[in-house]
Amino acid sequence: MFVKKGDTVKVISGNSKGRVGTVLRVYPKTNKIVVEGVNIVTKHAAPSAAYPDGGIVKKEAPIHISKVQVVDPKTNEATRVGYKMVDGQKIRYAKKTGNELDKVKK
Repeated sequence: MFVKKGDTVKVISGNSKGRVGTVLRVYPKTNKIVVEGVNIVTKHAAPSAAYPDGGIVKKEAPIHISKVQVVDPKTNEATRVGYKMVDGQKIRYAKKTGNELDKVKK
């Protein structure tokens, strides 16, 4: 997957188009991610230890990975992701600018 937990992404299609947020969770088997502040759904919760009174809870739901693009941290623009080998390690880079998205481990 070209997205990792903690990446900043921009939604490029759907009801949340144009929103920018941080990736909270990644589900590689289903190709879905949860993005902070994107795809908010309303859930009716029964009383429990977490919600003693129950009620209506708003939370983020997963969206498909094809609906987002990674935001280049240096230019703050959405970009495609490419891979290259640096010092024997596979790292991600922004296709638009060539900036590296991952740090090279030494």
